[in-house]
Amino acid sequence: MTDVVDKATRSRMMSGIQGKNTKPELLIRSALHRKGFRFRIHYNKLPGKPDIALPKHRALILIHGCFWHGHHCHLFKWPKTNQDFWRKKIEGNIRRDSERRSEYSEAGWRSLIIWECTLKGPTRITATKLIDQVVNWIHRGDNLAEISGER
Repeated sequence: MTDVVDKATRSRMMSGIQGKNTKPELLIRSALHRKGFRFRIHYNKLPGKPDIALPKHRALILIHGCFWHGHHCHLFKWPKTNQDFWRKKIEGNIRRDSERRSEYSEAGWRSLIIWECTLKGPTRITATKLIDQVVNWIHRGDNLAEISGER
């Protein structure tokens, strides 16, 4: 199947996709700050520069886009064009995510993954419910957790 737009248009569209300071990141950071948490963003002392680091709690919050990180939910579908490229790209992201979580754990950091479907689409949960879950996770001390949309 061929692409519906030319290469220049596709390139412009793809370059507009943000990797940092996305809407979900801003929402979560703002809510955590209002709850009194202090954190570092894009923490460059750890590999992969995690989205949010709470050094006091040795906790990391990773906000993953369902498409880019291959989450099995309604927001993810394998592209029909350039399939080899996308399979290699997304599977590489998944492998790297797993390696990073292991590195974080070995360094004594806990990780929470928040999936995009938590805040988008028919399975989303309210921002209040999400932040309550995040705060509970921070205080509980679980090593690794994930939050995704409700099914």
